[in-house]
Formats: sequence, structure tokens, C-alpha cells
Amino acid sequence: MRSELEPQLSSHLEAQSKPVQQWWALTGRGISKVFRNGEVIFAFISPMFLAVCFYLPLRSIMNATPGMNYGQFLMPIIILQSVSFAASSAAMRAAFDGAQGINTRFRVMPMPTAVPMLARTATNAMLLAISLCCGAVACLVIGWRPEGGVTGTVALVGLTALVGLMFALLADGIGLIAGSPERTSQAMALPTLILGMMSTGFVPITQFPEWIQPFVRNQPISQLTTAMRAFDSGTATWELVRPSLYWCLALGVSAAVLLILGNRKLRS
Repeated sequence: MRSELEPQLSSHLEAQSKPVQQWWALTGRGISKVFRNGEVIFAFISPMFLAVCFYLPLRSIMNATPGMNYGQFLMPIIILQSVSFAASSAAMRAAFDGAQGINTRFRVMPMPTAVPMLARTATNAMLLAISLCCGAVACLVIGWRPEGGVTGTVALVGLTALVGLMFALLADGIGLIAGSPERTSQAMALPTLILGMMSTGFVPITQFPEWIQPFVRNQPISQLTTAMRAFDSGTATWELVRPSLYWCLALGVSAAVLLILGNRKLRS
């Protein structure tokens, strides 16, 4: 545990009196661990693996549907998979810091309580940006091409970045609350798996039984994919985009609650 606490970093932080300097030191620590642990490599492998596993076996079947370009259709769910990877990494990072006693060490240092969280957020934002770029590359490989013009593409990137940031903050809170990597992994994996498979990310809504179509249509992953496809095709309207923004707001509120509870748990 002593190696994980990184005594040199701790001594450096104790010598810093300014919160900005402490934030910068912790952010550097987080970013170096992202590269050292190979998370950047997995940021590319994760969406590429999803693209290969679904695009290759389903391409001929889905492209037989009139007007269907399956590479274009898969783009939202591959990008969201990249977002999910960044969020899962955020949750595990927070959980490991708690399990290894790093958060306890920070609590007794002359440091504002918000500094470690802001440093994790900066690290998560950096990994999110890398993951989105890797997801875009995977989509380009299977044939996706932006068709919404400059405005639609910028809006698409903005929406996915907003979703990714809200999800990363929520995951950070989950990691703080769960307190261990094992519980955090369970809390993150099952909901994202169920919502991802039971969504319009991989197949159109008509491919689901009628009795479950209302759930599939209105759950957050489907609403996000609908808005992303609308931006990508240049057909976005307020009615199509509004549910996604509401879901982002819900993610933000949930993240705030979990982060508050998590920080209270650290102080107790």
C-alpha cells in the first residue's frame, strides 16, 4: 500500500499550499497512471472489439433492409461504448483510491476536500476525449461518415461529450460509495449491459417484440442513439433531442447526490 500511496507525491502535496498546485499534482498522477496501466490501449480496443463483433456478422443481414447502412447505424452505440469505458475506468479509479487508503491519506493533509475529486474529473475528462477519438476511428473503419454537416457533427460531438462527462461523474460517485473494486465492477457492468443490449443501438425498434418496445424506445441508451443519429443525418429537432438532454440532467443530478454522499463517507 505504501507504494500506491506514492510517498514522494504525498510529500510534494504537503509542501504545496495552493489548491491549484495540489490539483495539478494529483491530475498529473492520475494521467500518468492512465498511460501506465494501459487504459489508453483499451480505450481503442473496446469500441473496435464491439464494432467487429456486431458489424461483421450482422452487416449483410442489416444492409439488406432498404435504406440501411449498418456502419452508419452502429455509430451511436460504438461511441457510447467508448463513453462507457471511460466511465468504468473512472469508477474503478475512485474505488481503488478508497480501497488502498489513498483517500484517507488525502483527508488528513492540508488540502480542500474538492481537490482530489476535481483531479479525478480532469483525468476522466482526458480519458474520455481519448476514448471518443478511438470510438470515432472504429466507426470510420466500418464505414461511418458524418452526414450532418459542420453543425450536425459539432452537435453530435457536444452531446456525446456531455453524456460522457455526466456518466463519468456518476461513475466516480459510484466508486466512492461502493468502496471496493469488486462491488464497483458489479454496479457498473450489469446496468450498462442490459440497457445496451435492450436498445435500438444494434437493431431497429421493429426487431423487438411489441410488448417490450415501449421500454426499448424510451430507455436512455435508445433516446441517446436517436438524438445522435438525428444530428448525424442533419434531421435533428427539439422533439428528438429533448429526451436526451433530460437524461443528461438526470445523470448530473444523480452524480451530484452520489458525490456528496461519497465525500461524506470519506469524512466519516
